[in-house]
Amino acid sequence: MRSGRTVLAVALLGVALGGCAGQGSGPDAGDDPGPARIIERWTSCAEAAPRAGAGVVLPAPDGAEPLPTGEDPAIGRIDPAFTPVTAVLCGREIRPRPGGGEEQVATERRADEIGALVDALRLPDRRPDGEIACTLDMVIPPWLALLDERGRWLRPYLPADACGKPRAEVRAALDGLRLTTVDSRTVGQVESAAAAAAGCAQRWADMVWVETTMGRPGPPAPATVPAAEPLRLCVYQVPASERGGGKPAGDFAYGGPLPPDRQAAVLRALAAAGPATACATPASRFAVLRPLDGTGGPDRYVELDGCRRFLVVPPAGGPQLGQGDAALAELLRR
Repeated sequence: MRSGRTVLAVALLGVALGGCAGQGSGPDAGDDPGPARIIERWTSCAEAAPRAGAGVVLPAPDGAEPLPTGEDPAIGRIDPAFTPVTAVLCGREIRPRPGGGEEQVATERRADEIGALVDALRLPDRRPDGEIACTLDMVIPPWLALLDERGRWLRPYLPADACGKPRAEVRAALDGLRLTTVDSRTVGQVESAAAAAAGCAQRWADMVWVETTMGRPGPPAPATVPAAEPLRLCVYQVPASERGGGKPAGDFAYGGPLPPDRQAAVLRALAAAGPATACATPASRFAVLRPLDGTGGPDRYVELDGCRRFLVVPPAGGPQLGQGDAALAELLRR
């Protein structure tokens, strides 16, 4: 099964940057690594690289089981006495859940036709030669191991180009591997079936708290005609460990399209509210109101307990903070 897209991840961090002269390559400019340490017996990605790809595909989601730190031998050059016959790539990907939503899956993939890859891995680093133009693309190579016919394995060094990224020959060889998935295991939930059905993100930040502790939100805008576009309600539960932090994140609790009668009542309450009172009690639950199609009007955040403030973030202009109450919070309960 060909899966070249998952072999080499490229995160675009900025536009092309010209004139990056003298940018180092490899571990340190001018310092080529020694031979890789050979491990006697390969077991699995689950044991050798339990966290491989966790920070590339997605940060470890809530609910993920804690995994042990596997042995991660020093990366180095392929010893001439070591003859690789199989490449193993350990990583993660996001897959749909059978009942809806998405989950993060750790995978182990193998390729046996690796002649081109081994040849590319034996190439030297390219050293900078005068002025070179490098880009700010960050190329994230996979967690790669090479096995010999006896089952021994090592972590190969990826030769670098003059900009410190894997050489083009290495990238092409990795992309050309014919990979077969030999193992996969679910390591955490990315999106629950309930959040997917409601059209809500699984996690969201409490922006009322963020703006009141770090920003300078203005007072609520004058009363306006309630929005005509349908709104979606998403309610999040903030874990105790997150409350009061710099950007507390909540987990999806419930939500869906807001019924028209409740929407009208909520918008009237927001429009009629006054300035927020002084308060420093973190909310354990907050609501997010956004246009049903995700575009257009402002985002609205309402604390359902704690200080019971609300925040309106218009498409243009600064956020506006106001004081809600128990009646407003009740309109947004399930």
